[in-house]
Amino acid sequence: MTTHDTPPPEGEGIRRKTLLKAALLALPVPLLVGALPSIAEGTTPHGQPLSPTPFCDDGDHVTPAQTEGPYFKPNSPLRTSLLEPGTVGTRLTVTGYVFGLRCQPIANALMDFWQCDNGGVYDNVGNGFRGHQFTDAMGKFTLTTIVPGLYPGRTRHIHVKVQAPGRGVLTTQLYFPNEPRNDSDTIFDPVLVMNVTQVGSAKNATFDFLLNVPQNPPTSAPPTSRPPTSAPPTSAPPTTRPPTSAPPQGTWRAGVAYATGATVTYNGLSYRCLQGHTSMVGWEPPNVPALWQRV
Repeated sequence: MTTHDTPPPEGEGIRRKTLLKAALLALPVPLLVGALPSIAEGTTPHGQPLSPTPFCDDGDHVTPAQTEGPYFKPNSPLRTSLLEPGTVGTRLTVTGYVFGLRCQPIANALMDFWQCDNGGVYDNVGNGFRGHQFTDAMGKFTLTTIVPGLYPGRTRHIHVKVQAPGRGVLTTQLYFPNEPRNDSDTIFDPVLVMNVTQVGSAKNATFDFLLNVPQNPPTSAPPTSRPPTSAPPTSAPPTTRPPTSAPPQGTWRAGVAYATGATVTYNGLSYRCLQGHTSMVGWEPPNVPALWQRV
């Protein structure tokens, strides 16, 4: 998700989107679904009025794609931390959200990260500094890693693939502000620069992705009070989640824990599992090339 026309300086002040995300985090999950316009059209956590626009609409555009590069490989482990015993480097925590075109968060978006180590070397044998995860119910992700090293021809960067349920894959890269090599890297794009702050000896970074995923406008008014905790949610599920349909012809089924290398059939075609995962509606083999390969 683009956040600036030029790379932001470290420690930049709070922006409208930041305040709105704070309001998003303040909502209990049962109130989140169907209530997002109330965040955009209401007030900040401190009571200041906000303009009636989608809360990720502050001049942003769809997150641009970038080259995959030569070092991607499938079958990364499911994990939110890429740190391992003995990891050397400056600790880095990257957080953010994944949104669709209506600025509604996308739950269960698949995010596959890979990067070089502190010395600028990619692990092409094992899974060092490789891992995938899924966004939570509020579309949020957290990645714990290190600041990647440098190698000839490139500035510092982190690779990522992002895929909403049942949608295509966005492949792109994240960058760091104020890096000397940013100006000489021919792939570098300033709109993909993260907001980075120093926290002691570590760094924190934020970045939000805006995917080219259509979303229906909300159909219900925001709730006026918090429902009892024992009452089930009454609002519809997120619009990015595909509707449940009758199982297709074949052996693939939702709710199954598939291991890497498992094979299934789906509508007359065969697929091999690339990454161990528990299947769900919307993650049918043709829809998730990051998880299934046609054979």
